[in-house]
Amino acid sequence: MGASPGFPAGSLFGTVTRNWWVLLLFGLFAVIFGVLAVMAPVRTAAVLAWWLGIMAIVEGVVVLISAFNGSAPVSRGWAIFYALVSIAFGVLAVINPLATASVLLLFLAAWLVVGGIYRIVFAIRVRKQITGEWMLILSGLLAVALGVMFALNPLAGLAVTSLWIGVLALVYGVLQIIAAFRLRSLGKTIGAI
Repeated sequence: MGASPGFPAGSLFGTVTRNWWVLLLFGLFAVIFGVLAVMAPVRTAAVLAWWLGIMAIVEGVVVLISAFNGSAPVSRGWAIFYALVSIAFGVLAVINPLATASVLLLFLAAWLVVGGIYRIVFAIRVRKQITGEWMLILSGLLAVALGVMFALNPLAGLAVTSLWIGVLALVYGVLQIIAAFRLRSLGKTIGAI
């Protein structure tokens, strides 16, 4: 049984509908991750920081090898410097992922405060040229408040951030699962599977 006349055999559509299970798999993994993140948000933050550390170590080793091979796209000195910084960050993240996640959250807090102040100043300066500047001021105030809260209690900030990541992963996973089953039924309808 071939694909419909609108979708020739070997088309991208046919390939996607035949491999609907890949979307299903991604969706299931996202839902599992989302549930775990919602149930244990601080542990999830630590695991994410740990994985970030592993990736930094791997990248650092690859860049270091390319620096000594002479295949690095930048100068050898910069490549070695970047590789050593990546490896050092990765080792710290693997040894103490919760502290690493807390430090990263403090950087986020600083960025939120600076960005919030920038928005407030910007809104005040252009208030005569635009309407609705109060929304910029409000978003700036909320960013500053969130940044201050994260800075004052990084552990709570980690929990909240992980909860949001978990909720988004759940939504993403459910949407992937729905899309997978729709592709499967569409593929059966047109005979692509």
